[in-house]
Amino acid sequence: MTSDAAVSATAASDPRQLRRVGLASAVGTTIEWYDYFIYATAAALIFGSQFFSPLSDASGTLAAFATLGVGFLARPLGGVLWGHYGDRLGRKGMLVASLLVMGLATVGVGVLPTYGQIGVWAPVLLVVCRLLQGLSAGGEWGGAALMAVEHAPDGKRGRYGSFSQVGVPAGLILAQLMFFVINNAMSPAAFNAWGWRLPFLFSIVLVGLGLFIRLRVEESPVFRALRDEQARSRLPLIEVCRQRPKELVLASVSFIANTAIGYVFLAYLLSYGTSVLKVSRNLMLVVVIVGSVSWATFIVASAIWSDRIGRKPVYLVGSIVLVAWPIPFFLLIDTRSAAWMIIAVIVLTLGLGASYGPQSALFAGMFEPRFRYSGASIAYAVGAVVGGGFAPLIATWLQTNTGTSLSVSAYMIVVGVISLAAVLAIREPVRT
Repeated sequence: MTSDAAVSATAASDPRQLRRVGLASAVGTTIEWYDYFIYATAAALIFGSQFFSPLSDASGTLAAFATLGVGFLARPLGGVLWGHYGDRLGRKGMLVASLLVMGLATVGVGVLPTYGQIGVWAPVLLVVCRLLQGLSAGGEWGGAALMAVEHAPDGKRGRYGSFSQVGVPAGLILAQLMFFVINNAMSPAAFNAWGWRLPFLFSIVLVGLGLFIRLRVEESPVFRALRDEQARSRLPLIEVCRQRPKELVLASVSFIANTAIGYVFLAYLLSYGTSVLKVSRNLMLVVVIVGSVSWATFIVASAIWSDRIGRKPVYLVGSIVLVAWPIPFFLLIDTRSAAWMIIAVIVLTLGLGASYGPQSALFAGMFEPRFRYSGASIAYAVGAVVGGGFAPLIATWLQTNTGTSLSVSAYMIVVGVISLAAVLAIREPVRT
């Protein structure tokens, strides 16, 4: 039978391939999430006026965030699709395919006509592009995470698994820097007219870079062993649901808080700061970028820590922070002080990092190799759609209808408690 011992033996013998795998996981997911986050940033800053112009400013922002949530609905389908073929045909091919789909959808957004040009077809086409982004994201993480974990030497799977995790804040940093540069390089009128399209079109360059890197990576040694032994699952989705239903549910629920609170930070905070608190767009972009850097740092540190003490204890630390910090978080954000806002996001990203850094190795260890891509991808996608799918929309609605950010804090605490309960019920996998 194929086991993760094959990973350690194969990976440890080829340091050059290990470096390639780490770079492919990190760079590829950074590009994927850059594409995803420029959409989230544009939804907060510009999509309301470009694609929902007949609506009021508040309603336009709500509608733009709704399209952000629509993409999450396609994630489980993407998890099923990429997971099935990733378990049947291999991890590498699915990584290349997901990158191409994401790039096509992102460039498509950059060339879409606005509502003023083609009317109602503008938001319809925007939703189509968003669905393609969601379909791609549903399988991207699973492939990148498994390629890194399944190549990693024994005792370092948390460390190598963090390469795929770092792509999320790295993609966010790249997206925010792109908007920051463009926002300061042209007038507001030029930005609103055509400047907002540039980050989407720039994705062509990044996708070319990602394809170059990913095509040079060898297939996962675990999948090669499955293929050589003819031990691949014929119907991995059915098999994982039959054999690991509890793990599938617990993994999905454990991710709800991280993705919900993560999207409050990365998608809602920018809109809240500029439209409600009337803080300058530049200051809010700086706050989000600083938080993204601390998020990436905590992801790597927590993943390395999990190699020493286990995945679950580190995951618990992060989950507890996400329950305890939401009220202080918004109290500090509401001061409008740059220093206090930065402290608020750094502590929040401590919780986000500790509950995300060990995730690749944790989820990989919860499912057998023959249906691991399906199990990990579906759990990740379901947790994302339930938690993060409409988090910015919910946060905007709560703030608008209650007039206080503490209602958003209460929402964050509720999802935090739900995920904390799931983490407590997870058994530390013996295969990690």
